[in-house]
Amino acid sequence: MALTELVTPLKRQTLSANVYEQLKELVMSGQMMPGEQISLRSAAVALGVSVMPVREAMQRLVAEQALEVTPNRALRVPTMTVSQFREITTIRVNLEGLATEQAAAAIDEESLSKVLQWHDRFSAEMSAARPDGSRLITFNKELHFAIYAAARMPMLLHMIEALWLRIGPILNHDLRAGSRRIAEQVAVTHHTALVEALARRDGAAARRALQGDIGSAAEFIISAGVLLAADATPANPPAGAAMPPRRPNRA
Repeated sequence: MALTELVTPLKRQTLSANVYEQLKELVMSGQMMPGEQISLRSAAVALGVSVMPVREAMQRLVAEQALEVTPNRALRVPTMTVSQFREITTIRVNLEGLATEQAAAAIDEESLSKVLQWHDRFSAEMSAARPDGSRLITFNKELHFAIYAAARMPMLLHMIEALWLRIGPILNHDLRAGSRRIAEQVAVTHHTALVEALARRDGAAARRALQGDIGSAAEFIISAGVLLAADATPANPPAGAAMPPRRPNRA
């Protein structure tokens, strides 16, 4: 899907922050692929802004390891090795499991209603004759973060967002690729157990369901062979490296 179809032109008064939020959302929700290169100019055109706020936003995303600068100074979504993926998955199981268990204790009716709405939308899309991968990815991300927000632990939520920034592009490979997990509705089964446990305020059961969801998706992604087999010698500038130099405007 073209970038112009995924973003919304922005109002000038909140330019820099909104550019960052839109690009961050694309990465977190898995709408961008590992290894995909990003053009500052193309992103600026899609967002309806100048290159400057896009450059500033991408500098933040490079510092957060959501994007990287390649040896030829291009910007791209990072690739990931199996060992990196396993490590992040282990951290996610613990942090997101904690947020889910806390949400079960703290969730109110309004927050629970929001969680149920996203669950219903995800389930309905999954049951469609031809599920839309982009919609599934969006609904899955919104469902998870509605749960984590219900824990009312903003520092924990921030840490989870940082993990999704790193893992988002690969996280929804099965939803994007139309894997057997869609036909078997594996995620729906885990989500159903999760929201039912939240409705009962059963933190332990909610945590188990969340961990089952993360674990089953991780197993499929590893088996699909979409990760790098081994850690390579670092060839890219470290996080926070300088962005590609500006080029003079051409008539």
